[in-house]
Amino acid sequence: MLTRQQIETAASNLTGIIRHTELIHSPTYSRQLETPIYFKCENLQYTGAFKIRGIYNDLSQRPPQQLAKGVITASIGNYAKGLSGAAAHLNVPCHIIMPTGTPLARELFPREHKATVELYGLDQAEAEKHAHKLAEEKELLYVVPSSEELVLAGHGTIGLEILADLPELDTLLIPIGRGCLIAGVATAVKALKPGVRIIGVEAAGVPSATLARRNGKPKRLATRCHTFAREIAINQIDETSFPLIEKYVDDIITVEEEEIARAVVGLMENSKLVVEGAGAVGLAALLDGLKTRHMGNTVCLLSGGNLEIQNMARVIEQGILAAGHYLKLRLEMTDMPGALAHLTQILGELKTNIFQISHDRHKSSLPLGRAEVLLDLETSDQEHIQEILLRLEHEGYSPEVI
Repeated sequence: MLTRQQIETAASNLTGIIRHTELIHSPTYSRQLETPIYFKCENLQYTGAFKIRGIYNDLSQRPPQQLAKGVITASIGNYAKGLSGAAAHLNVPCHIIMPTGTPLARELFPREHKATVELYGLDQAEAEKHAHKLAEEKELLYVVPSSEELVLAGHGTIGLEILADLPELDTLLIPIGRGCLIAGVATAVKALKPGVRIIGVEAAGVPSATLARRNGKPKRLATRCHTFAREIAINQIDETSFPLIEKYVDDIITVEEEEIARAVVGLMENSKLVVEGAGAVGLAALLDGLKTRHMGNTVCLLSGGNLEIQNMARVIEQGILAAGHYLKLRLEMTDMPGALAHLTQILGELKTNIFQISHDRHKSSLPLGRAEVLLDLETSDQEHIQEILLRLEHEGYSPEVI
């Protein structure tokens, strides 16, 4: 089983290879949650996520003949970045297979690090099949996310860094997907400071760790929902990591999509940090009402920051809706001069900013003498939204939230 010595050896091995990422105190969330809140910023790792720690620690200790011809994997996410970054440091040829239609942004980092990127197949399964074929033909080492002790030890170095920067750590929130990250970090932290409370957080749509704990062993989810937290959308927790999770992780909780989006937007707005959905689940748990009383110095591990630009607008819209900063309404009103001005006057009195307004009197479903109005409004919070809805109801508009 993974030991403290293995993690400390990994830390020495990774010196000069990875970034000792910042531990940032958040005055905003510390005030809001009434406990000291810190962020461990693996989103600022030079590959954009933590995975290079385990990958490099593993590959660097393999016999040279295993790496002589190069390494290969099929990935469109953080693993492709981690493997190509590690291979570049080791001067090992690297091949990344991605499905056809993969966004260009996901190809750039591996290419910049001299990896050969090939687009093949319609989905991940077809890309993996092709990658296995190439590995056999070219005698390449096929590398996949794993729970080898060298990998877990590399991930565990995050825990050593957190305690070095914040010896007074009381509570640590860590994302759970496959389980390798939390297994490594929890082992390191509990070895040095057993009293730290460690909380694993996963997306409610993919609760594989919760299911495993309930059944006493890993069990495959029958279905998997879509989630912003794509990097932790794993149907079954890793079997090797699970005993470490059972031994060292005090609680496992789930968070809904609205709270994940709200956390992503909050980190951008309040902390100027770009974090992917998976990396934001710890903060999402706190914003969702996780009791912070007596939690003391609390760290949220931001595991990655690879949020593609093309997805950012959708996440931001969902986040500001969840936070109560945005409201879309439909209502009907009398079609007569001055009616629209009266509506906008009411909204002005409520200190509501109108982003967009659409006024339609020609819709076939409308009674004669009526008009439909669609409104996009900027709001302060959920209480402000309720104030707007109640006032419009009082004025006879019957607003419908859309």
